[in-house]
Amino acid sequence: MSDFLWGVSTSAFQIEGAFGAGGRGPSVWDEFTPVHENQNASVACDHYHRWREDVALMTQLGVNAYRFSVAWPRIQPSGKGPVNAEGLDFYDRLVDALVDVGIAPVATLYHWDTPLELEAEGGWLGRDIADRFADYTALVADRLADRVQMWIPINEPAMVTLQGYAIGEHAPGKTLLFDALPTAHHLNLAHGRAVEVLRSFNAHRVGTANNHTPAWPATPNDVPAAEAYSEIHNWMYADPVLSGRYPDAVADLLPIEDGDLQTIHQPLDFYGVNYYNPTRLKMPSEGNPLPFELVEIDEYPRTGFGWPVVPSGLTEMITQLRERHPDLPPVYVTESGCSFPDEIEDAERIAYLEGHLEAAQAANVNGYFVWSLLDNFEWEAGYSQRFGLVHVDYETQRRTPRDSFHWYRRVISGE
Repeated sequence: MSDFLWGVSTSAFQIEGAFGAGGRGPSVWDEFTPVHENQNASVACDHYHRWREDVALMTQLGVNAYRFSVAWPRIQPSGKGPVNAEGLDFYDRLVDALVDVGIAPVATLYHWDTPLELEAEGGWLGRDIADRFADYTALVADRLADRVQMWIPINEPAMVTLQGYAIGEHAPGKTLLFDALPTAHHLNLAHGRAVEVLRSFNAHRVGTANNHTPAWPATPNDVPAAEAYSEIHNWMYADPVLSGRYPDAVADLLPIEDGDLQTIHQPLDFYGVNYYNPTRLKMPSEGNPLPFELVEIDEYPRTGFGWPVVPSGLTEMITQLRERHPDLPPVYVTESGCSFPDEIEDAERIAYLEGHLEAAQAANVNGYFVWSLLDNFEWEAGYSQRFGLVHVDYETQRRTPRDSFHWYRRVISGE
């Protein structure tokens, strides 16, 4: 497995802090409410100032790939216009440092931190944002395309649509239900535009990272509910990217213009799967405007977030992808991880990762990225959930590798 990518993942908003540093503009998450105990990410892990320490941790861990995200508000504070050189310089230094120690930089261009000014103009509900995203992509690619080894334009567009615009659990906090669906198409369109731009800069490898969940019917009578959910969560994003089409159930609900599907359906060098748990569905009760209802999965252990621990669901999901898309490019697990209480001795996390790594390898993937290197700001849950191989004391910013860190190091090294 000499060419297998052993990685860790983070995202800019969750670890960087330094809201006012380096010319960064505000994002939709800066003041989003409600968040656990009114916490915010203005400091987070202070990675913006401590990135050298974090690269040293990755070197100690022995990973050969690091998936990070670029903060759009650091590159274009308003989401458009000229580059903010100081913001781009930060990522230039980070990428150089990774290359110097033999860690492949894997860059995500958008991990949910939309510049606030763009959101005020409509955000992902408006078609123009795809053009703005292409402009932003060009600014980053012009500086980093020669060294970044893998590119992911947009992380988990399903979560942006479902949690950000449909039910309001994430920024920008809109509760539009099915009226949020245009955002799905605009996110897919922005992905396609970004791939075109990255290819024009001779980017090394370009793919995507979609959140996937097996949809389980609660009973045989609930199969239509599970299928409806899977079309909205899984296939509304995978199908147009991989096959140039939308599921029939949603196609008429999306603002598709001539040429859009050709733009979205770009050849990819890899496909990233972010997996955390399956979802169980039943038919909706009276008065529910959705074609499904979620049902608790209570026969498995749970993470600190309450998510069921089902490693086999990862193999199941990748198998479904390959059956539906026989020409699926090489697959990487671009996020896999769990939240548990903040102890350094984290046997539960080790068991979780061991099971999911086995499931990933059973699915014949090309790499595995643990979420996450560090404890971080976990969106609406604030600092209440800890996903890190490395414990972060948010008062002192002291980093302490957990037992799972040392376990992963031994796995990587083959000890």
